[in-house]
Amino acid sequence: MNRFTEHGITFFAWMSGIVLIGVPCMLLSFLLYKGIPALNPSLIFAGTKPMNALLLQKEVVGGLFPAIVGTILLIVTSVIWAIPIGIASGIYLAEYCDLKWKPFFNFLLDLLAGIPSNVIGLFGFAVSVFLHKHLSEHIYPCFLISSLALACLVLPYIIRTTEQSLANLPFSIKTTGLALGISKLQNILFVLIPYNLSSIISGIILAIGRCAEDTAVIMLTGVVAMAGIPSSLLSQYEALPFYIFYISSDYSSQQELMKGFGASIILLGICVFLFTISNILKKKVAIRFASHA
Repeated sequence: MNRFTEHGITFFAWMSGIVLIGVPCMLLSFLLYKGIPALNPSLIFAGTKPMNALLLQKEVVGGLFPAIVGTILLIVTSVIWAIPIGIASGIYLAEYCDLKWKPFFNFLLDLLAGIPSNVIGLFGFAVSVFLHKHLSEHIYPCFLISSLALACLVLPYIIRTTEQSLANLPFSIKTTGLALGISKLQNILFVLIPYNLSSIISGIILAIGRCAEDTAVIMLTGVVAMAGIPSSLLSQYEALPFYIFYISSDYSSQQELMKGFGASIILLGICVFLFTISNILKKKVAIRFASHA
């Protein structure tokens, strides 16, 4: 490699790093510049007293509080649906799946990961129509359908993270418990999963971010503009991603557009809050396992 090529590669690497850091910083700065002036109690609670809204004593009309609550509930519920199925599927692929079937299942997993979110949303809508016709007339696109559709959307993150973390374990770790006489299932549940819990939580963090930002799925499966806080799984609901979408595409004044920027900052704050909790849990799990190792 001549000197000119080496300097060119070094320059390209530095420029890539600058772009990688600079673009998110520019986007965040623009968002903060536009959104911070719109952040005030009126944006969230409208004319309702904050304490009455937080205690659910009075409905908030015109504020973002129902959308904030709906977003948090949607993220948590979707991840709760996805975690047991995702971890169990990852365990099966890593420990139990026949080698001749594994490429087929991996293909299906990659196919699921590559399905556009609007297609999953259409599938969720079709399911709700089918249930409405054949099971109960009270079932419409609702919170339950949205959360299940989002769970399907984020399943590949949890499955793949679980599978790879178990597959990449050292052979000595995999066989230590078996050598002591415990069964394969006990070895997975009490040795391998705790050892890999930190990596599995990383997949859950990715799933949280995917649930928080998606709009196409929820548009087709139950979110509406003025639904209030969902009272049950079969209720319609509000969510920040949808609010940002419709306020930015159909605003009548700059003041309304500023509310969209404010909602974007709130959504970003929710993501940061959930990521922080997940990372704290991840570190505590790692420290606890290290102390018992």
